[in-house]
Amino acid sequence: MKVDLHIHSTASDGTWTSGEVVAAAVAAGLGAIAVTDHDSVANVAATRQLAEAAGLKFIPGTEICSTKDDFCFHILGYGIDIDNKQLGELLAHNEQLLQDKDDDSVKLLIEQGWPLDFGEFLQYDYDRRRGGWKALAFLQDKGLCGDVNDFFSRIFTKEHDLAFPTFPSIKEVVDAIHGAGGVALCAHAASSFHGPGLAATLLELAKEDFDGFECYHSGHSKADTAALLTYCRQHQLLISGGSDCHGTFVPSRPLGRPAIDSSDLYLPGLL
Repeated sequence: MKVDLHIHSTASDGTWTSGEVVAAAVAAGLGAIAVTDHDSVANVAATRQLAEAAGLKFIPGTEICSTKDDFCFHILGYGIDIDNKQLGELLAHNEQLLQDKDDDSVKLLIEQGWPLDFGEFLQYDYDRRRGGWKALAFLQDKGLCGDVNDFFSRIFTKEHDLAFPTFPSIKEVVDAIHGAGGVALCAHAASSFHGPGLAATLLELAKEDFDGFECYHSGHSKADTAALLTYCRQHQLLISGGSDCHGTFVPSRPLGRPAIDSSDLYLPGLL
């Protein structure tokens, strides 16, 4: 069956509600999905109920930020107990870090002369169904930023003294996922945006306690996927894959692409 195990909803920076995720999955002919919102499980229960009612296999998941050597690595947790206390505390911690970074980003831009008012930003609210996050939406509504690519290439840069916060270590995140009964896989390891590139990433992460890697991803080349598959098979690691779809927020990552069959993956007990 066709699967997509990396999907974002309005619980993080996606544009789709739980119902819209399931409707899109059915329309795409998928047989199994996982909602993996950034540092959140807020939409997992609702999506699971709707997915199972629609005849889809559903894997509870999340995508958690971690920091290693000044790089931000994303870690997928599958098969988790979303009510686990340790996991919940870690997710809440990361969500607060991200909210604080939104505030700090706007403050720094104001200090650098951008025509913004911090009090107005604090009172600002936005429709989560547009995707993204508060600071991005605020800058867009002020006519100071285009899309997400413009934000990361021109605004959220070293030149503006802006960077991701320091998240918990990979070990802390993996331990929390394991404590919640789940398995921990490194997301999009070939990404140069989150990590130093595939070859260096595999060297860096060899001593971390990952259960596997996301081998299939919308941002991976065929060579990247082949290299990751070889690595996982050599080390008896789990294999996952997904589009990293954010609804309409990131048009270059449509649901169900790359096309993945359940037989391509290795997730015993989950799929």
